[in-house]
Amino acid sequence: MIGKQIRMERIMNRENGRTLIVPMDHGVTAGPISGLVDMKETIGKVVDGGANAIVIHKGIVRAGHRGHGHDVGLIVHLSASTSLSPDPNSKVLVCTVEEAIKLGADGVSIHVNIGADDEKDMLKDFGEVSKQCQAWGMPLLAMMYTRGKKIKSESDVAVVKHAARVATELGADLVKVNYTGDVNSFRSVVEGCGVPVLIAGGEKAKSDIDVLKNIKNAILAGGGGVSIGRNVFQHEDPSRMIKAIKAIIHEDASVKAATAILEGR
Repeated sequence: MIGKQIRMERIMNRENGRTLIVPMDHGVTAGPISGLVDMKETIGKVVDGGANAIVIHKGIVRAGHRGHGHDVGLIVHLSASTSLSPDPNSKVLVCTVEEAIKLGADGVSIHVNIGADDEKDMLKDFGEVSKQCQAWGMPLLAMMYTRGKKIKSESDVAVVKHAARVATELGADLVKVNYTGDVNSFRSVVEGCGVPVLIAGGEKAKSDIDVLKNIKNAILAGGGGVSIGRNVFQHEDPSRMIKAIKAIIHEDASVKAATAILEGR
């Protein structure tokens, strides 16, 4: 498994086992939204800020390749659905692990909606992708969301904890879930998982400070970092936002210190 270990160190900080990942796979779901029109430019800003890795779809790898500057870990997303679908929660596989390897990926990611009507199909796909990742020594990031008729709140600790554990049980190396709102509840998610747990950024936030506070509390709870998209690539200064987040995750900075970085102080 040395291959997986080497690849994991390309998408994580090998010193503290944490990571700052910026997913930019939203173009399939929502089209060329703000921040994702010029992918090369946006990826450049994210890399300049110091992100550990990015998540993109296979067709964007060539378009987003910079050919200069610092390197960044590449995670190819395997799942897709669109907001135009009768059921946007129904994710299907649109790429394979072997395709991702040929593209130079350091990892792959899948999206599973626990509680959705076709949860069983997504779990079946999860199992097959996990098998391929084991065979190839490829790190697997599982984006586990809680969405369905039985889910009253997507950030409820009971369902988030369950979703995170499902990912571990099926072979994920990293798990992305919604933040549950406070240190103690999120600590229970981390303790019940067994692999690094990353928090999702969610919709574009009204306050940068709220985003930084959530990240800090997730780290205090033992979290492994973030996988945060809109609150980075739709920020007025993505590089500076990344630097602020990076200070919390990799330097254990306070929210106050991270805010100073964000404000250029």
